[in-house]
Amino acid sequence: MEIGFKGKTALVVGGSSGIGNGIAQAFRAAGAEVHVWGTRARAEDYAPAEGSDLAGLRYARMDVADFAALEAYEAPFGALDILVLCQGTVIYQRGEFAMSSFRHVVDVNLNSVMACASKFHAALAATKGALIVVSSTAAYHATKGNPAYNASKAGAVGLTRTLAAAWAADGIRVNGIAPGFVDTKLTKVTTDNPQRLRAALASIPLGRLGTPADMAGVALFLASPLSAYVVGQTIVVDGGLIL
Repeated sequence: MEIGFKGKTALVVGGSSGIGNGIAQAFRAAGAEVHVWGTRARAEDYAPAEGSDLAGLRYARMDVADFAALEAYEAPFGALDILVLCQGTVIYQRGEFAMSSFRHVVDVNLNSVMACASKFHAALAATKGALIVVSSTAAYHATKGNPAYNASKAGAVGLTRTLAAAWAADGIRVNGIAPGFVDTKLTKVTTDNPQRLRAALASIPLGRLGTPADMAGVALFLASPLSAYVVGQTIVVDGGLIL
């Protein structure tokens, strides 16, 4: 069965760069009308060198941690078939041990996932649509320098299960993706450090970093009829990293 989304509308939150951008472009290539949210004022404020390709995508600025703005948002699309929640942030150098930073990371990585899902629940129920939550393999092991990132991603996996059980009767299929080590701007702290990069590659059985395209293939599957009986699962896509 060929995967196609002609006539479908998708929104990718965090679709302006990195994994979210790769997923957004994959849905566009498969025929969908794709809207993306990012944090900058205009699409032109993103550069290809940052892992951004906004060609053919419909861009809007949204700070997902601003819950009042999120609630007030008026969608430019009449129907929504696919919602991908790929927002994420991290604070390095043990910054997440400060409560203000901890709260900010959890707001972006977890609380906004619930807020966005709730915002579009009725729209997804109307189309019997798909909700895909992008978390991280960090949900399955300790990340001692990043307590907020770890807790928020573990929470996102639990939230995926719970929303799947709660909303299946509404016709919404909720599933998730847990990326491993993907080469994006959030991982530059490692990819720009040769010693750290060598250590990371040594821990991945496939011997390479993941790409946004690797994640996009799984997103297409989870939004398609090929996964019609898959509910509440978070698929680990990590090249074998956590084996």
